[in-house]
Amino acid sequence: MQFTSQIVENAVDALSSFPGIGKRTALRLVMHLMNRPEQEVAHIADALIKLKTELHLCDSCGTVSDQKICTICSDPKRTEDIICVVEDFSDLMAIESTAQFKGRYHVLGGLISPIDGVGPGDLNINNLVERVEQQNPTEVILALSATVEGDTTMYYIAKKLQSFSVEISNIARGISVGGELEYVDEVTLGRSLLQRTTYSLT
Repeated sequence: MQFTSQIVENAVDALSSFPGIGKRTALRLVMHLMNRPEQEVAHIADALIKLKTELHLCDSCGTVSDQKICTICSDPKRTEDIICVVEDFSDLMAIESTAQFKGRYHVLGGLISPIDGVGPGDLNINNLVERVEQQNPTEVILALSATVEGDTTMYYIAKKLQSFSVEISNIARGISVGGELEYVDEVTLGRSLLQRTTYSLT
């Protein structure tokens, strides 16, 4: 694809670096932005810049937040008795979209994957153990993807928490093995959360 403008080409290259965005789709987006008011485009650019400059992790659960404590952790209507452990922010949002969970979350920031060089020390697991020790919840839900990495991470966490008097459960396998939570439809994910089962180390 040959461009008549280096500026347009640079914009297309930038947008096509996003997942699922090819050159043609990126070009359509660039053409759309070119026809929008300058103030609107500046607002979009500012919103993207703030993702890197003003966003940080919640001190409690580890999800992305504008404040030190995210809105879910600071919500007095959410119960502290149940902690739902998820891989990342997108999985948290997927569960929130079901409107079936009223507890708190804990975001790991990934899954144990030796082949990718990701070990337990690279994840937010120690903070989870500290939360369980300090907050004494009645249940920890392991809402992780049904993959080898997800199962490995669940097993490791369950071993770390087995000395505490807390029920450890995992979401029901209404989700297909190998499936990623963020791509599961809301009904299936909601039912899986409601029909969770006790997690067993054996």
